[in-house]
Amino acid sequence: MKRALVIGASGGIGQALCAEMKHQGWQVTGLSRSADGLDVTDEGSISRHLDALEGPFERIIIATGALEIAGHSPEKALKHLTSESMALQFALNTIGPALVMKHAIALLPRDAPCVMAALSARVGSIGDNRAGGWHSYRASKAALNQIIRGAAIELGRTHRHSVCVALHPGTVATPFTEKYLGRHPAVAPQDAAANLTRVMDNLTPDQSGQFFDWAGKAVAW
Repeated sequence: MKRALVIGASGGIGQALCAEMKHQGWQVTGLSRSADGLDVTDEGSISRHLDALEGPFERIIIATGALEIAGHSPEKALKHLTSESMALQFALNTIGPALVMKHAIALLPRDAPCVMAALSARVGSIGDNRAGGWHSYRASKAALNQIIRGAAIELGRTHRHSVCVALHPGTVATPFTEKYLGRHPAVAPQDAAANLTRVMDNLTPDQSGQFFDWAGKAVAW
């Protein structure tokens, strides 16, 4: 039985990913802050939780992140930017996943196909940015994409069957997004999970280090 590890398993997409992979026959281990005390902004917490696990996991998914943190909403303009809001976004959306990857590499099989993926967002694409705004969130996701790109290169040297990618789940109807949906169509978490697992099922090592949306289409950096 293949094994998967989901970080952020209590969130809307994280829960759905766990359920979908279990339905597909995976043995799934889920970790989250609310259920397990895993704080991705604290490397000590990450180390305690991940170092206690026994690998290998053929799939590791980082499904953590937030649009609004400590009451700081996404900025509509540069005049709304604060150092505190930006630091909080980077701590949760960039540094946290980077530290998870640092400790999770040891849990991947060296000589078998495996996937390490982190949920990013299309708004983190520099090339696709046509609206501006949401500066801290956009920048934190763009930085996450760079971390994933570098991690993929490093993994390719030691885990030649590995795939390391950023994934955009689309707009998903969860508490994470409910205040910001507006006129944008959203899919249910179960549908997003099915889409994302389908994408991961079809990835190959030559696609490592790239950014894909829920339909498997490449997203511009």
